[in-house]
Amino acid sequence: MRATCPLDCPDACRLLLTLEEGRLVKVEGDPRHPVTRGFACAKTYRYPERVKARLLFPLRRVGRKGDGRFARVSWEEALDEIAERLKRVLDQEGGEAVLPYHYAGTMGLIENQHPLAFFRAIGASELLETICATAGSAAWEMTYGPRLAPDPEEVPEARYVLLWGINSLSTNSHLTPFLKEARRRGAKVVHIDPYENLTSRFADLHLKLRPGTDAALAYALAHVLFREGLVDWDYLEKAAVGLEAYRKEAERWTPERASALTGLPVEAILRLAREMGEAKRVFLRVGYGMTRHPGGGNALRAVILLPALLGAWRYPGCGAMLSTSGAFPLHKRFLGGRHLLEGSHPHKGYFRPNPKARAINMNQLGTALTELKPPIRVLFVFNTNPLVVAPNTGKVKAGLEREDLFTVVLEQVMTETAHFADYLLPATFFYEHPDLYTSYGHYYLSWNEPLAPPEGEARPNTWVFRELAKRLGLKEPTLYWTAEEVAESLLASDHPYLEGITLERLKREGFVKLNLPKPFLPFAEGPVRFSPPPEVIPTEPLPDYPLILLTPPAHRFLNTTYGNVEALVEAEGGEPRLLIHPEDAEARGIQSGMLVHIRSPWGRITRKAVVSEAPIPGTVVLEGTWWEKWAPDGKGVNHLTSERLTDLGGGSTFHSTPVEVESLRLA
Repeated sequence: MRATCPLDCPDACRLLLTLEEGRLVKVEGDPRHPVTRGFACAKTYRYPERVKARLLFPLRRVGRKGDGRFARVSWEEALDEIAERLKRVLDQEGGEAVLPYHYAGTMGLIENQHPLAFFRAIGASELLETICATAGSAAWEMTYGPRLAPDPEEVPEARYVLLWGINSLSTNSHLTPFLKEARRRGAKVVHIDPYENLTSRFADLHLKLRPGTDAALAYALAHVLFREGLVDWDYLEKAAVGLEAYRKEAERWTPERASALTGLPVEAILRLAREMGEAKRVFLRVGYGMTRHPGGGNALRAVILLPALLGAWRYPGCGAMLSTSGAFPLHKRFLGGRHLLEGSHPHKGYFRPNPKARAINMNQLGTALTELKPPIRVLFVFNTNPLVVAPNTGKVKAGLEREDLFTVVLEQVMTETAHFADYLLPATFFYEHPDLYTSYGHYYLSWNEPLAPPEGEARPNTWVFRELAKRLGLKEPTLYWTAEEVAESLLASDHPYLEGITLERLKREGFVKLNLPKPFLPFAEGPVRFSPPPEVIPTEPLPDYPLILLTPPAHRFLNTTYGNVEALVEAEGGEPRLLIHPEDAEARGIQSGMLVHIRSPWGRITRKAVVSEAPIPGTVVLEGTWWEKWAPDGKGVNHLTSERLTDLGGGSTFHSTPVEVESLRLA
């Protein structure tokens, strides 16, 4: 049986699933899929082990919040009480007292987004989904417009590959065969990242720069390209907008000046610029890592302009890739009740939606739950684990502990956030409900049919909110659409990319590639907006916190999704460990294996130290968003991080946390 992986990854793999009596027992990659190519990632092979610990029945809290003590109840009992609490709050305080907190636990459009129709129908507070991609998206849209990229299947045509701010072998592993083929044809692979990881060891060259200095390096490369006549003036004259102001800024960033800020040798900057300039056919894969800094949006803009200087967009498989998500021209007006925010729709429900509902940035959940006036009274959590993944865990926990906050969690397994639920509702897995999937790393649209009935009493997110809508007497028709009706609405587009792609065809074939031109050259004619010139906004430590902490993904985790799979935990070393450079370790009397305190202005955690040359001096690294129970002190990494937002898009700044590290005997 075949299905698309639901997790937040650009690969959107097609999988072969083996089920026995409705229980998932084996996962493999589908050899028919041109991107999946018959292999799954190290994480997904272990998906069946995650299923073993699933929640099967609705539960009601019987202990204190956070104790994780629950009693089984029926769906009728749970839904009736949740609806009654909602009615009271809506009558007394209005829809803005309700907040849905959700993200990308599933990437299926229906189970991910359509539940929002319920919240928009009652005028709930809007959640700004900013924790991951918005800084990068804002930067890309300022520069190029739609989020398009070279077709990964054409990447072997490139003759120079830059992997910048991305550990692609861990987070975009199905790009790797195309990179290998490009290398076999003569391409050089260069990795630019503040610390050594799997991708660094795969690359032909690793350039290790200081965190948050990417824009300075990009400008220095541009400086050399202009100075040495390596830019493609024919392309720029046709495609560039506002180039002159950008060129003046690049003139200020000599390799020597950039070297002083980035920590890279002048010779390395010169060599990289000249090799790129000579190759022209450059494929640049950027990740969201560089955007998780105060100046992250500007940094990404500076970096993704480099292929345009070379005219790389004119060649198949060349240019820059952040996301392919802009290529899926689905008709989303009714998805998640977006039409309910327009303010001019007919609506005869029990409650009237509020087109001007207050918006809450999801990076600032802690503040929203503890300081917002009027307060949040009802919190629904689904497709995410905010007690571990949201910034400033201490503040989030204080909010979840409020006795006057009614919290409903829809979840597959018993997460840390689930412990704080008043009602904990069991959610289905991806092979138990229908859904439609796009991708942000390739150009295939896919459909999942249910392959087994839900185990126990698990139910899809959409079912839960349909049942609540009935109990509230809501009349909005889209609240009651089936998955097929939502999909039909999404596919009701006359865009040529979707021509001939129907739900019937998707059900029959499983996945279908968009009707893209061949070769796919999305910005061969521009426009490319160089103005306003990107700013260089370095990430700075603080006087009492001289190190910068990075929190990149671990190879075998995806956020906290696999945090309960002991085999993956063991493969990652059994516990979260701090990577610290020998120079920084020696200055603090720290040796490998020693327990250390890591403190920031927002909190303190304890970890085992690993002295390693992987990070650049001045930078420490904690890989992976671990479940708290695996940490020596039972605290997750986001006890250290802040709610500070990025320069563009209101994104998170997880990779810019100023910290100090102290051995326990000194602490």
